[in-house]
Amino acid sequence: MGAIAKFKPRYRADNADLALQHQSALQESPASWVNALRQRGAMAVSEMGLPTQKLERWKYTNLPAKLKKLNVAYADADTVLNGMTDYVSPFSEGFPEFAKDMIEVELPSQEKYGDMALWSFGDAMLKDGFILDVPKDTSNDKALEIISTGHDGQFTSSRQIIRVQAGSKFTLIEYQSGTGQYWNNFTTQIIVEQGARFNHYRFQENDSSAVVTHNTHIVIEQGAEYEGFTLTSGADLSRNQIHVDIKGDSATCRVNGINTLHGSQNADTTITVDHFAPHCNSFQNYRTVVDEKATSTFQGKIHVHKPAQKTDGYQMAKSLLLSGQSTINTKPELEIYADDVKCSHGATTGRLDTEALFYLQSRGIPEKKARDLMIQAFAAEVIEEISNDDVQKKVSGIISAWLDRNDEQSNRTEGE
Repeated sequence: MGAIAKFKPRYRADNADLALQHQSALQESPASWVNALRQRGAMAVSEMGLPTQKLERWKYTNLPAKLKKLNVAYADADTVLNGMTDYVSPFSEGFPEFAKDMIEVELPSQEKYGDMALWSFGDAMLKDGFILDVPKDTSNDKALEIISTGHDGQFTSSRQIIRVQAGSKFTLIEYQSGTGQYWNNFTTQIIVEQGARFNHYRFQENDSSAVVTHNTHIVIEQGAEYEGFTLTSGADLSRNQIHVDIKGDSATCRVNGINTLHGSQNADTTITVDHFAPHCNSFQNYRTVVDEKATSTFQGKIHVHKPAQKTDGYQMAKSLLLSGQSTINTKPELEIYADDVKCSHGATTGRLDTEALFYLQSRGIPEKKARDLMIQAFAAEVIEEISNDDVQKKVSGIISAWLDRNDEQSNRTEGE
């Protein structure tokens, strides 16, 4: 609670009830530490309030305004697990010591950024979730699939505790969808131990009336690898906040994604990669396509601490505006305290290349088809970096379907 006391009053928001009204629906847990954690989380949210645009890392996203328009009540999360479920256990079966330690960890960079109220809210609502504990030196070709479904009029809060033990290789694929107005709040904690590899793919295709907030904290140990990819095409408002701590030398992390937005959607991707150890690599590579009145925000940061010599950090965010009414907010950052590193970042925002479009049309390709080909090529730069062939194909298929839907909408508009 010491960190909370450091906040200045101007950052406190009188909106905590938007979240904490749901806590009364929880029954007391048989585990006393869970009840204590819930209480600490509720106190933190009461003190900080929900994040508002007065906070630097929330200045492009007005979550309280969206929540005030929702009429939702707490419900148990609708989560289905498929595929490699051998190492999964629900919270109802109890918490191993390592899982309890992970849940009670200090909030990542809370004192520095002060934007972790939703993490504290996840503590306050701790009930639904599962633990994935992959044993040492385990390798499985079959992925674990998590299917999360939102329902009209509901609020859910679920947590995922994941440990990939030393020398193991594991793949997790998340599918998020739903129907109607709802708020799904997720908290995910991951540890990738020495020499392990974890492939983590997320498809966020929630209803265009929904609100989805997700906090993910990843710890990568010596020689370990983490590959993360998120496709965001759903939700009225979404916040995908990722914090990576690279704590072991010679580790690698990839945090990539694609956003395809239309209508009045607002998608916020905020990433921080903290390099604490030497000889490590990190990559952030995002592509965003926005149409109509949609808004996309990308805030990516590489933070290299003094011991992290020989760091190689790369960050790139490219965006396409398909409409004069759409908006892109891009904020790449480097914060470097080591003196022997190779770090770079970049961002581009623009429209489709008219000369390239004309060239394709001159070869007999209709304008809409030519536009779609260019957009698919734009996204392919990131898709090609996905190591799982099946996920590659699914991402390509979703983007093609999104383009077809936009073409149909354009045709209807022209017909009117």
